[in-house]
Amino acid sequence: MSNAPTDWLLIAQRLQALAQTGLVYEPSPYAQERYHEIQDLSLQMISMLTGEPVAQLNALFAGETNYPTPKVDVRAVLFRGTDEVLMVQEKLDDNRWTLPGGWADISYTPFEVAVKEAREETGLETQAVRLLALLDKKRHAHPPQPWYIYKAFVLCREVGGNLQADTSETAEARWVHRSELASLELSTDRNTLAQLQSMMEFAANPDLPTLCD
Repeated sequence: MSNAPTDWLLIAQRLQALAQTGLVYEPSPYAQERYHEIQDLSLQMISMLTGEPVAQLNALFAGETNYPTPKVDVRAVLFRGTDEVLMVQEKLDDNRWTLPGGWADISYTPFEVAVKEAREETGLETQAVRLLALLDKKRHAHPPQPWYIYKAFVLCREVGGNLQADTSETAEARWVHRSELASLELSTDRNTLAQLQSMMEFAANPDLPTLCD
């Protein structure tokens, strides 16, 4: 028998997705009632596991009426030399440190999202170069969150602009030496130390293959 802990958040997210999928295909009134009950139970579970109020979760998922798919978070990775990476302090997370980035936007490609987020959060104009990693958030040491999420890390290079110390979303932006990473208070909802260390490997070895869970 396996000693691995049960991932109750993953189970709750899967139940939510199955119920939503069932409702997409216009089931009978009897089945609809059951799917809605599964949705309600899954939201109660997610609430207990993440600390988000059920009412807030209801509001978050209210617009999700199509076939459920993972949300996508895109991070821009900029290096200076082989030992420094550009990071910002996220105002929404008590000024903890993260790579610039955010949710993927409709009508933007992943590369366009990375460039847009880098500009908005650092003031730098960049060009997206390549995808470094596509990771499944559940496989990494992030805090629990209601959604199921994929994370894309996009290598960018600086082509203009000026580094801004303060934006509407960030309190600081600066080049961070790899030796500092372990001592920073990280926004672990956005990136973990292990992920940042993995990204730094690309600074010294740019031809490494893309990481994918």
